[in-house]
Amino acid sequence: MYRPAAFQEDNVDKLIAFMKANSFATLVSILDGVPYASHVPLVIAMAGDTVKLIGHLAKQNPQSQALDTELLAIFTGAHAYISPTLYEKHESVPTWNYIAVHAYGIPKVIILNESPESMNQMINEMIDTYEVDYKSHWHSLSDEFREGMMNGIVGFEITVTRLEGKYKLSQNRSQVEQYNVSSTLLQSSDPAAHAVGVQIKQNLEANEY
Repeated sequence: MYRPAAFQEDNVDKLIAFMKANSFATLVSILDGVPYASHVPLVIAMAGDTVKLIGHLAKQNPQSQALDTELLAIFTGAHAYISPTLYEKHESVPTWNYIAVHAYGIPKVIILNESPESMNQMINEMIDTYEVDYKSHWHSLSDEFREGMMNGIVGFEITVTRLEGKYKLSQNRSQVEQYNVSSTLLQSSDPAAHAVGVQIKQNLEANEY
């Protein structure tokens, strides 16, 4: 990911918090020599100092057959157009503010008939993350139904080997311009633009101390 110095964010705790808050990710791999992407919910977990991404793909998804090489998981949040009229210098250009985190790693494949314990653990972690109250319902289903569902997916656990964060929040502009951008976005009726305004404001306040 292109990360000019002003926008680089390498605080792992901050990146993990963002990933957890925006865990519906884009999973990218190379399939037959071309990029292939799926959009999936992921569980972000820690094993000591190691970040793990846990999830699954439908077995019929061609990408489930491309889990033997490095994968890229892209996490994105709110984004907003930034008008050049908010800058002090007349000769300025439009841009876009956003936050993105890229996580790279090698997956470990989880298949029911090869590792039923790992498959059950993956399912339970997904349920605990996204709807803990569903767990009793899931376990009340017949073994035949649950096995059929689990046989239809390929689970994975990605050990993250590289984590890149980009917080593009007008940090390359003057403080006055950053306040102009933030206050304008905070007045927007667009929830995404308002959220970016909040992020810029928080970033400004954090750098005041």
